Amino acid sequence: MLDLAQFGGSALTDRSIEVPTAGVQPGIPVTYVPARNTILLALALALGWAEVLGAQHVFLGANAVDYSGYPDCRPEYLRAFEAMANLATKAGTEGRRTEVRGPLLDLPKAGIIRLALELGVDLAATVSCYQPDAESRACGACDACRIRRDGFAAAAVDDPTRYQAR
Repeated sequence: MLDLAQFGGSALTDRSIEVPTAGVQPGIPVTYVPARNTILLALALALGWAEVLGAQHVFLGANAVDYSGYPDCRPEYLRAFEAMANLATKAGTEGRRTEVRGPLLDLPKAGIIRLALELGVDLAATVSCYQPDAESRACGACDACRIRRDGFAAAAVDDPTRYQAR
């Protein structure tokens, strides 16, 4: 069990830092969780397990189009992690390369929504919110909620997200 709150440093992992609701601003926002995707890819989930399974691909759901300025959601980050993965593993040093793929990387949010619907994903069961309540209802005010809502509008699809009453 990994609790990123132990690191703090982000509005998503430290309750003393307020989640912004004024819209996406230039620069890296306070909702950036330090090294989150690196931690998830390397430690918590993907790389070690992929090597044990003999997998040739590791997938990350990062998005570089409609994102909030996170450095670990860029194509160059995925390329760098892939290079590191192939230097850091037995499989990589023995010539069995692991590819790190970001299938959502270049899709606008509307494209992600359309793809999810094509794949039969129940989008009402998903939450993008930075500060959902105890019942997993989205706040409707944070950057993630705004980007999600705009994505549904751009896709011309009804938004099934359960929002908190405001």
